Amino acid sequence: MGGRKQKIREPKSGIYVVGEGITEQYYFSHIKKIFGFHCTIKPRFFGNTSVAEMKKKIEELLRGDIFIICVFDADVAAHNESERKKLEQLQNKFQKNKNLLFCTSLPSIEYWFLLHHEHTNRYFRDAKAAETALKKYISDYEKTVQFLEKEKWVHNLCYENKLKQAIERAKTITDKGESWSNIWKAIEILEENK
Repeated sequence: MGGRKQKIREPKSGIYVVGEGITEQYYFSHIKKIFGFHCTIKPRFFGNTSVAEMKKKIEELLRGDIFIICVFDADVAAHNESERKKLEQLQNKFQKNKNLLFCTSLPSIEYWFLLHHEHTNRYFRDAKAAETALKKYISDYEKTVQFLEKEKWVHNLCYENKLKQAIERAKTITDKGESWSNIWKAIEILEENK
């Protein structure tokens, strides 16, 4: 008749990183290991998610004693009016929630990676353009599991104080410019909670 009811497990307390794609998932997984950050990163919290799916994940996690770092690219919202409105509604809904940090990059997280190598806020047409600029420094960079699962690319990205330089560069560029990223806020929170 009825089968066993599955008990819904409440998430454990701590910092959770959620995001829209595998690039964000692998980047934060590697950063966590390299720097010894204390946070939870699970594949089910990532993927090609819509704003609606991200809202659902956030609401699920906020039931517990949890701080959420929500990482996503802003380029879709910049070019798609419907997605931009949904994203604004999501951010407005949780605006006053002290347990949630939205970390966005325009056009994409590849722009954040580029800041590890150069100080720029020039215009990038889309994520692909930022990726092309990044390949000047990481020639074999690919948005594939085969590339992203290797820790070496993130290690090289942060090598010789490049992460600190990226943070300093990102802090000087506001979200009103052509390109920007506030992922530095996530790194600082993770650093504080080591």
